[in-house]
Amino acid sequence: MDNIISLDQDVLLTLDFFSKNPPPLLNIDDFNLPFVVGSGNAYNTGLILFSEKAAIFADESNFKKLISAFEKAINSGLINQAVIVSASGGKDSVWEIELAKKYSLHTTLLTTKGESDAAKIADKVYVFDSIDEPYTYNVSTYMGMILSATKENPEDIKNYISSFKFPENFDNYNSYSFVLPNKYMNICPMLDIKKSELFGPNLSIRAFSQGHARHAKFVIRSKDELVISLGEKNEYFGDIEHRWDIALPDNINFARVMAITYYIVGKIQNAKPQYFKENISTYVNDYGPKAYGSNKPFDLIVPGTKKI
Repeated sequence: MDNIISLDQDVLLTLDFFSKNPPPLLNIDDFNLPFVVGSGNAYNTGLILFSEKAAIFADESNFKKLISAFEKAINSGLINQAVIVSASGGKDSVWEIELAKKYSLHTTLLTTKGESDAAKIADKVYVFDSIDEPYTYNVSTYMGMILSATKENPEDIKNYISSFKFPENFDNYNSYSFVLPNKYMNICPMLDIKKSELFGPNLSIRAFSQGHARHAKFVIRSKDELVISLGEKNEYFGDIEHRWDIALPDNINFARVMAITYYIVGKIQNAKPQYFKENISTYVNDYGPKAYGSNKPFDLIVPGTKKI
């Protein structure tokens, strides 16, 4: 457990890294109605990158069905691109690229592994440097991709989140909810995944856009839940004595919101029993790889492409 850092530490190390090693620039305007395909938070990263573009989003569960459903549009030339987002450039990304090429789509891979099996067959590859991270964290993995599109300043982000003053009773809640500006709704499923990875069934962490929060998500108020709102002052959600409003600066974009929320989740991780650290070794060495039909263990600490 000693060599497994917490999520908030990973966020700070990632911001330091990208301050010194800016990611390659990704021009989203180069793509016109592409399939954008990824698994887990790679899928959510695709949603973020193409949040202001027309695109068809798919994951490992529905890509085969979707690409078949759009066959006429592909044959007409309306759709001719596929963007595959994959940290490892392995697992599902290989067959996804093979399938896209079968339909004569131009394939672009976003990955941290330039020598991966997927990178060897993609038409174009963007390689994003990353740092060593515990399995599943993928902070530098996906933040690098997001920064490549938003061009935010990592040092400014770090200075901002390092100045946070947490509520005095922050550690004592058994439930935490985030309410985010509507623009950043695609951060919400990323937080849901982090909740599952770090806490499983042992702690409640919820995340909603402001628009979704209005739809009966806070019918039940509790003094045991801290509602953390970014941007607008929270006047409605959660117990009035148990709200934390975080003001956002004008130069806000997705990487900053990701950093803020991941950093706070890391502080929650530090305040609670170490569920992730106590279980991740068994997962990567046993039932994790077996679910993919392999007996080869996953890396407990996933190697980055550059050292800090």
